[in-house]
Amino acid sequence: MIRTLQLVTTRRPFFEQQVDVLEDEGVVCDVVTVPRPPEGTRSLRQYASFYRDTLREAWNGDYDIVHANYGLTAPAALAQPTRPVVLSLWGSDVMGQYGALSEWCAQLADAVIVMSEEMRDELGVECTVVPHGIDMDLFSPAPKGRAREELGWARDGNHVLFPYDTTRDAKDYPRAKRVVERAEERLGEDIELQTISGVPHDRMPTYMNAADALLLTSKWEGSPNSVREALACNCPVVTTDVGDIAEYADEIPGAVVSDDDEELARGVADAAAGGEEFDGREYVQEYSLERMGENILSVYESVLDAPRAGAGVSA
Repeated sequence: MIRTLQLVTTRRPFFEQQVDVLEDEGVVCDVVTVPRPPEGTRSLRQYASFYRDTLREAWNGDYDIVHANYGLTAPAALAQPTRPVVLSLWGSDVMGQYGALSEWCAQLADAVIVMSEEMRDELGVECTVVPHGIDMDLFSPAPKGRAREELGWARDGNHVLFPYDTTRDAKDYPRAKRVVERAEERLGEDIELQTISGVPHDRMPTYMNAADALLLTSKWEGSPNSVREALACNCPVVTTDVGDIAEYADEIPGAVVSDDDEELARGVADAAAGGEEFDGREYVQEYSLERMGENILSVYESVLDAPRAGAGVSA
């Protein structure tokens, strides 16, 4: 049995799924989360508390591995010098403002997990590519009309889903609006750009099954789960060429992966117009939760079998 101390900034749904599938594999996962104050914005005080809690857990717990999930948790993981460190990077911690910190920590960790080949190239260190897995039972096709009725969407309308925080610069919501406006001109009909944020994860399949397409206009991504989840629901995807999306979606009939706004608008208009049946599910079978768990477990085993490459940073 492998015992792990899991460090994370926020217990997001895909992280909870990761913990569940690892525990199904017989891995013990104790989780320490960065405290969040009532006002919602973390400060150095919260990270200092996280640092203290991590050191206490690492010293007192009988752990085999400390697994840092997201770059901002890596310094705390590396501060304890006694356990090997596995670092998982999710995308924004490499491509965004914390990229330099993540790159530095990646050089010190015993193993690094990234979401895509693009992230591995960006880091320039040895990494294992393990994208987040999909719950293929939860994300599955369902009748569009029934899903729209459940959500209160017009059954005969055109609906495009943007399931991201519209205030996040990296998601580029203004571009999504421009793309939909051009798609309306092409289609000659109105298109509702449905924006949602904070919806419970188990409700997301309803939105994906209700939509004519999922639209992603991000400036950068690691390996966005929402795209694969939409494909598992047989919801067409129209997306910028970011992260690893092109690796599995570029060849899917009806999917559009492009950095050209006109191509994106064409994809949205074609999806709204309907026509040929879209089948994206067969292209994401390899991204199951079970496969993800097996791959992470393999990383753990390789770390435990190898001599320590570079222990943590002295506290």
